[in-house]
Amino acid sequence: MNIQKPTSPVKASTQVFVEIEDVKDDVVLLKDFSAALVIEVGAVNFWLLSQEEQTSTIYAYAGFLNSLSFPTQILILSKKMDISSYLEYLEERIKKQGAELMKNRLRSYQEFIKTIVKKNSVLEKRFFFVIPFSPLEMGVSGVNTQGLNKEYVISRAKTSLYPKRDHLMRLLSKIGLRATILQKQELVELFYNLYNPSQTGRRLAPIDSYTDVILTSG
Repeated sequence: MNIQKPTSPVKASTQVFVEIEDVKDDVVLLKDFSAALVIEVGAVNFWLLSQEEQTSTIYAYAGFLNSLSFPTQILILSKKMDISSYLEYLEERIKKQGAELMKNRLRSYQEFIKTIVKKNSVLEKRFFFVIPFSPLEMGVSGVNTQGLNKEYVISRAKTSLYPKRDHLMRLLSKIGLRATILQKQELVELFYNLYNPSQTGRRLAPIDSYTDVILTSG
């Protein structure tokens, strides 16, 4: 008698585990109808500053944090850099270099970089301020998210987030930090690389050129 083995249930696709519902302009909409706006901030080489400059920077940053009247999240991403492409670039420059002196200097520099990578991990750090939006900010309509329209939520999120964004940008500029508001292209690339760590630093084609792919069972 043939015994039919039970078939395993269809597993949920990766889309189920990703909390992001949509990215519109510079706003990230999550599946629970909360939203966020992301600002990337440039780094300061603190240890190259003088003692007075370090003290001034610390006090300025403390004053900046104390002046915020709304919640923000500070996110620091640290990942190991892949410099293989840079080493390949140097190799090409060495091959094309005609002057023997410059060729030797480039080769010495290439070996220097290889030695550093072998002894130490070369890390890339990125710094972000994330400004959140809760559906509860919409009042009674935000309590029950079942009947909410996505476009309506994004519109209300922008109304709430944009004044906070502008205020934060002004404060960052006052303490000498370069800030950039991430738009749709940068946001999608950021999350793509977060969810695909093996594809570190991958640049995507223009987002609007992609078509939506929906995975279904059966």
